[in-house]
Amino acid sequence: MHAQINGIRLAYDDLGQGLPVMLIHGFPLFRKMWRPQAEALVAAGYRVILPDLRGFGESEAGTASGSTDLLADDLAALLDHLGIERAVVGGMSMGGYVLLNLLARHSRRLSGACFIVTRADADDETARGKRNHLIAEIEKGNPGAVPSAFIPLLFAPETAQGRPELLAEVRAWIEATAPAGLILGLQAIRDRDDSMALLPRLKLPALVIGALEDKAIPPDKSAALAEGVPGAALRLIGGAGHMVNLEEAAAFNGALLDFLAGIAP
Repeated sequence: MHAQINGIRLAYDDLGQGLPVMLIHGFPLFRKMWRPQAEALVAAGYRVILPDLRGFGESEAGTASGSTDLLADDLAALLDHLGIERAVVGGMSMGGYVLLNLLARHSRRLSGACFIVTRADADDETARGKRNHLIAEIEKGNPGAVPSAFIPLLFAPETAQGRPELLAEVRAWIEATAPAGLILGLQAIRDRDDSMALLPRLKLPALVIGALEDKAIPPDKSAALAEGVPGAALRLIGGAGHMVNLEEAAAFNGALLDFLAGIAP
């Protein structure tokens, strides 16, 4: 499906019926990454909203510079378009940064929050330098620098060795992302706010899912996020890296469904 949102054509899936659950993909991915979750959530009686963030998948990038404000505003407008007043929102990695922005600026739209292999602190100067380097490489005509940088960080060693087809599929997703989307996403990640001070003010059901073998967002970052949010539950999943929802889909789905079962419609 597509909708005109904030001056761009935004792609999304709207599946099932019930309590609305929106899942926000990570960088540099798109909504197809949630395939195992969509099937399980619809079967369990939830309405699942899966957007492609602007510049990713089938969504247009537009001309604005990338920011989590921009990406969060797009999703709030998508909820308006769909007639959804409040939703449980889950965000993976970069999607978690967008989720934190939604909580800071559109908190009334959320009935629950699921932070998936993400962190609440901002980039330090070293990390910002890495984002700037990748942006420069893309602008020079070398978007292949992105999969080269990210693929080694995405999977647990046992996944990398035992499931080459999954690695190939995810690499194809990354390689298909338009350069404008890559730049927009890197800008948004680089310039995001530090949200640690926001966490103690959150007053909604919250789940943090981390992965014990995550090389992109170490599990201590998941633990710190969970510790900062009053009443948040923490689930650290073994045998998985940054793509935990695909690597250990059954364990991930179980954690998410358990969390959703405790949220009143």
